[in-house]
Amino acid sequence: MVVPPDHKLHEVIQVSGLILSDDIRRQKIENHVAKMRFSAATARKIQDVFISEMNKGIHQQPSSLQMENTYIPELLDGTEEGLYLALDLGGTNFRVLLLELAHGAPVRQEVKRYYIGSELRVGSAIPLFDYLAECVSDFVIAQGLQDIELPLGFTFSFPMVQHSLDVGILVTWTKSFNCPDAVNKDAVRLLREALDRRDDTKVKVVAVLNDTTGTLVQGSTLDHNTAIGLILGTGSNACYLERADRVEHWETERHGERQVIIDIEWGAFGDNGVLDFIKTDFDRENDANSLIVNSFTFEKYIAGKYLGEVVRVILARLTKEGLLFVGENAPQSLLTPGSLTTDLVSHIEQDSVDGGDGNTKEVLGKFGIVPDQDDIRIVQYVCAVASNRAALLVSICLASLLDRIDREQVTIAVDGSLYKHHPRLEGWMTKYISLLAPGRKFKLIHAEDGSGKGAALVSAIAQRLQKRL
Repeated sequence: MVVPPDHKLHEVIQVSGLILSDDIRRQKIENHVAKMRFSAATARKIQDVFISEMNKGIHQQPSSLQMENTYIPELLDGTEEGLYLALDLGGTNFRVLLLELAHGAPVRQEVKRYYIGSELRVGSAIPLFDYLAECVSDFVIAQGLQDIELPLGFTFSFPMVQHSLDVGILVTWTKSFNCPDAVNKDAVRLLREALDRRDDTKVKVVAVLNDTTGTLVQGSTLDHNTAIGLILGTGSNACYLERADRVEHWETERHGERQVIIDIEWGAFGDNGVLDFIKTDFDRENDANSLIVNSFTFEKYIAGKYLGEVVRVILARLTKEGLLFVGENAPQSLLTPGSLTTDLVSHIEQDSVDGGDGNTKEVLGKFGIVPDQDDIRIVQYVCAVASNRAALLVSICLASLLDRIDREQVTIAVDGSLYKHHPRLEGWMTKYISLLAPGRKFKLIHAEDGSGKGAALVSAIAQRLQKRL
């Protein structure tokens, strides 16, 4: 691995400094957020820790990275034809999707959205899965396909352990779901049994996956060099193509597979304390305000669900210290956890790109704040520092994956609201990955709807594997 000199790296990974009329105030603010800004040496240390955790995880040693085997050993090969279904369950709204493939490429797509009421999200899992089956039947019958055998890929966006391509054991419910009798059960089996109880279609559940895996597969239809999938939205995770001989956790029979998609589950990176050296007081407060404390450590640094809160915690601290909104009545709403969302951070960041202040004034206006010029600069600076840290952390891990995959050219397929709407993340990531993995050719592409389209594509791969084996 060629490493650029650290002073060069250090110069590039810094956000430009804060410019204020009062030099002492500027110095105090910069000191407050200094720990959010990494030196080159810190960036390298994070990279070493990530590589170490990956190696432990893949060898089934204790690690904060699950390194889950998805049992998807290959991507589309261009021979896939016909109709494939996807069921995308990740929240209160879910979708059923029909994809028609010709020569391995999507030529037609039909999709319908359904809503899951709160009464189905708690209690016994049987009514929930019966409802999922009812919606699948409703969709298939409306398409006039009830007598045709349809393979289905099931995107189940909850923590699970996979024992094969079509067995996913639920570890724990998240979000607003809590059906205790489904925990430690196979989500595929629950869905199959519900479809069997209806017995009004010929739908076959052939694969279970998460949205990250779907994004990689979906990306591969746009660019055949795709070998990494990344979700950077409300949450964050990544997966990549690993050499099969490196993977120890493999419960099914092997058939000479050369590669397999590994789901890293990097949201929990650092849950075991290995990243504590970058944790600031702001992060501790952000964690304390979150739903499940001491979990999803990495996600809390980088993902859309938390980035706005990190910024809010810093702004509230600066306000209490008399360094921000001086002379204004301390805006109570800004002191309320969860009041500053990440989309507002993206909105303010657009001002930093354009050299303006309209968005910043608009956002602060929502909190009843009339800022002066220094306030605007400070708020923009804090948004930049927190956003830049997120971009750097993601880039450190992606650079490590490029070195691990060791290919001539790698495309990284990305999806998620934060990546899509933040005006600077993509540019920063491109710059930082190039620095951290010099000599590696890569590109980032936006691959939308891995959880829908990607799941249907995985069902096509699963069906091809079944026929061959």
